[in-house]
Amino acid sequence: MAHSLSAKKRIRQNEKRRLRNKSYKSMMKTFTKKFLAAVEEGNIEEAEKRFNEAVKVIYKVHSKGIIHKNQAARRVARLAKRLQALKNSAA
Repeated sequence: MAHSLSAKKRIRQNEKRRLRNKSYKSMMKTFTKKFLAAVEEGNIEEAEKRFNEAVKVIYKVHSKGIIHKNQAARRVARLAKRLQALKNSAA
């Protein structure tokens, strides 16, 4: 257990940040799942709307430093690939 005041403060700060980061990651996953659900339904308009929302949230999480920029780009690329596959299958 920490003894110094600064170490105790650091523990409190780390816990707050951990919970905040967890919240943002959870939000990112939720928006991604909503997009994937729209893709599964085959609804292109809904999927495009959900895609834009998911991309916005992913880049927001990246800007907060919670995920690396390459991870953000990879997630967006994978979602874009799913959207494009849906559009190609409909055409």
